[in-house]
Amino acid sequence: MDLNSASTIVLQVLTQATSQDTAVLKPAEEQLKQWETQPGFYSVLLNIFTNHTLDVNVRWLAVLYFKNGIDRYWRRVAPHALSEEEKTTLRAGLITNFNEPVNQIATQISVLIAKVARVDCPRQWPELIPTLLESVKVQDDLRQHRALLTFYHVTKTLASKRLAADRKLFYDLASGIYSFACSLWNHHTDTFLQQVCTGNEAAATNSLERTLLSLKVLRKLTVHGFVEPHWSVEVMGFLHAVFERLKQFLECSRSIRAENVCRDRLEKTIILFTKVLLDFLDQHPFSFTPLIQRSLEFAVSYVFTEAGEGIVFERFIVQCMNLIKMIVKNYAYKPSKNIEDSSPETLEAHKIKTAFFTYPTLMEICRRLVTHYFLLTNEELTMWEEDPEGFTVEETGGDSWKYSLRPCTEVLFIDIFHEYNQTLTPVLLEMVHGLQGSSNMEDTSAILIKDAVYNAVGLAAYELFDSVDFDQWFKNQLLAELQVSHNRYKPIRRRVIWLIGQWISVKFKSDLRPMLYEAIRNLLQDQDLVVSINKSRYIYDFEFRTDQFLPYLESMFTLLFQLLQEVTQCDTKMHVLHVLSCVIERVNMQIRPYVGCLVQYLPLLWKQSEEHNMLRCAILTTLIHLVQGLGTDSKNLYPFLLPVIQLSTDVSQPPHVYLLEDGLELWLVTLENSSCLTPELLRIFQNMSALLELSSENLKNCFKIINAYIFLSSSEFLQMYAADLCRSFCELLEDITTEGQVQVLKVVENVLKVNPVLGPQMFQPLLPSIFKGILDGERYPVVMSTYLGIVGRVLLQNASFFSLLLGQMACELGQELDQILSNMIEMWVDRMDNITQPERRKLSALALLSLLPSLNSVIHDKFCGIINISVEGLHDVMTEDPETGTYKDCMLMSHFEEPIATEDEEPPTEQDKRKKMVS
Repeated sequence: MDLNSASTIVLQVLTQATSQDTAVLKPAEEQLKQWETQPGFYSVLLNIFTNHTLDVNVRWLAVLYFKNGIDRYWRRVAPHALSEEEKTTLRAGLITNFNEPVNQIATQISVLIAKVARVDCPRQWPELIPTLLESVKVQDDLRQHRALLTFYHVTKTLASKRLAADRKLFYDLASGIYSFACSLWNHHTDTFLQQVCTGNEAAATNSLERTLLSLKVLRKLTVHGFVEPHWSVEVMGFLHAVFERLKQFLECSRSIRAENVCRDRLEKTIILFTKVLLDFLDQHPFSFTPLIQRSLEFAVSYVFTEAGEGIVFERFIVQCMNLIKMIVKNYAYKPSKNIEDSSPETLEAHKIKTAFFTYPTLMEICRRLVTHYFLLTNEELTMWEEDPEGFTVEETGGDSWKYSLRPCTEVLFIDIFHEYNQTLTPVLLEMVHGLQGSSNMEDTSAILIKDAVYNAVGLAAYELFDSVDFDQWFKNQLLAELQVSHNRYKPIRRRVIWLIGQWISVKFKSDLRPMLYEAIRNLLQDQDLVVSINKSRYIYDFEFRTDQFLPYLESMFTLLFQLLQEVTQCDTKMHVLHVLSCVIERVNMQIRPYVGCLVQYLPLLWKQSEEHNMLRCAILTTLIHLVQGLGTDSKNLYPFLLPVIQLSTDVSQPPHVYLLEDGLELWLVTLENSSCLTPELLRIFQNMSALLELSSENLKNCFKIINAYIFLSSSEFLQMYAADLCRSFCELLEDITTEGQVQVLKVVENVLKVNPVLGPQMFQPLLPSIFKGILDGERYPVVMSTYLGIVGRVLLQNASFFSLLLGQMACELGQELDQILSNMIEMWVDRMDNITQPERRKLSALALLSLLPSLNSVIHDKFCGIINISVEGLHDVMTEDPETGTYKDCMLMSHFEEPIATEDEEPPTEQDKRKKMVS
């Protein structure tokens, strides 16, 4: 591509590609795609995006196409790779000038230079780093900033390479430029601090940006540039300097107004300082040992004493708490039970930790966490009043919640309490004892303190197992607190039920559960949604006894259903549906009298949730448990149920990505609880062919569904779908795991069980490969066992078809029929031990015995082997009857007995009964 003539054309097409008119845009994109592999195209793009007089949108598009081209065509081995000559020209052009005026384009240019550096630096591009180091020294603000931006992206990219040779190159680079990077960072940091003191905000903002970029470079060099960084005086000097700089920047934040642009960058820089420490601790825990004492002193001082008042902000507190938590939990700092097995480094770190976490320090941290950080804020209380559902979603793990301070404080409390429980247990119990009895309703502060302390007791439930008599506490105080109806006491009602939920799996007597159900039932009538939703969680979430719950079932289910209708947010509806599903699952068939309202509501909810696939997943789960609870009565749900299954399992419909797994399970339980095969239920199976082609983790359920159809109505089902199934199975067997092969073969085996006459004909294309697998001595025992089970059924139940199959194999293999029969019997007798299931062993013995009346000399020759495995089979299945003292076949059923479920077992499904009949 000639540069001079091509530049105008490419520029014109790029301009068209920025158009909003698709008639102009599409042809331009096609043309650019064709040019991607043309020599010289990227040189033209370089000339365009470095020409500052051109339209910004055109330059932006040019740099994006250049960047994408690096990913596809820069490596030597890539198809249509760029020539070495053009790459040399491009590399030189990219670092000629660092003067891009547009920030977004400058960032993209820096990223694409880093992408080239990942492949070529330092071997093919040795001048890159020296050029960058010179460029960051220039006095021109724009050039300096752009060079520093590129320096950061290059360092970041090279630090991410993981091959040993690449790591070695980065270690060499880091040791060579570390001193310069430190001095650069110190220079920009000092400049910024001086400019803040003089009140020059504009200059301070520019200097802060350079401080931030140079610190980002140092972070990558420090964390990834040294094998044993504690031996480097410069690295350890920088890390110690981080604490001093952090103090300076935090003090600086006092004088910078919150609305100032510089304030946001300042907070980002402070957070970056903490990330340096956290990353270094994560990657080099033993090198961090000299910093443990200072890190703990710094973090505890700012977060748990008055030193941080007025200057700390939420994200900084979170980072400091993470630093404390990582030091407390770090396995590298925990000695072995046998001290002699611990390394000196571990013992040294543990010694520093132990010396720091004295009783007064731990007590202050614990008290401060509970009485300061655990308190509900005014913002949270306001949100509770104005948007109770929104508050519940956030409080239980909404997207913004996981980035907030509250979960971080709770995790830190759990970790510290676990590590130092003997010290902290008396501290927490003392706080609890100070809160006996109900609080003054006018004292909001006391109510919030109680809420916080109860939160701590719930979080530390496992650690407090031996120290708290929870049953007595529940009876003597907590139950009474649940019954306080005053509006200001609702934080305590909410917290108490949460606290009980935490302790139920730890220590809670079964006899107390009816009292708890009574309390929950009353509280589900609470007009406050937050309290109601919190109560709903603990109906089922422990060792459940149906007999205890049944007296409350009707009222609980009604109240939960009312709550489901009342709430409006998707997350809340999902939660309430989950509780309803669990109740239905636990009480099973006893739910039948009460589900009418829910059955009528679910179609409406399904329609309303068209844009909310996760809510639809919750509806599917509820339907699964409903069908299991209703049994054969679930046929009344078919007008709603079957279209839902159809949509959820149709891979041509976009929602299947979310709904498929639950949809398949619903399909399966619907079949298992069906008393007959309806035309609509049969029609849904059209979805199966595409599902089998997916070969995904859902295959197992697909096979279960196929088996369910076979047991439900084999003749009707196989007449319609046997040919398609056989074709799918033939394709699957060519490329499937051993476990998958067994699943396919079990389907064939089930077909032969329920339909021994037509089954072999319908799946005839599969049988020769199975027969050949036996002759070849299939090496996987479980596969061989299934092969023998299938051929055994054909031989025993359809001898004429077996003769035809034998003849077909003789023709295909070009051998005598008797020779094939001899080899098969010999292999069968030899591999009998591969069969472990008594049913299959008995089947094999019966099948081979059925050959004995034949006059064929081959069979007579194998007489001893056949009798031998028959006797073994007898031993497998015969048991002594204790009443008569005689032996009988334990697998023989003289009449059909309805399976009887014990109290702990699920009642038998229609599918279970059908399987029993077939057996």
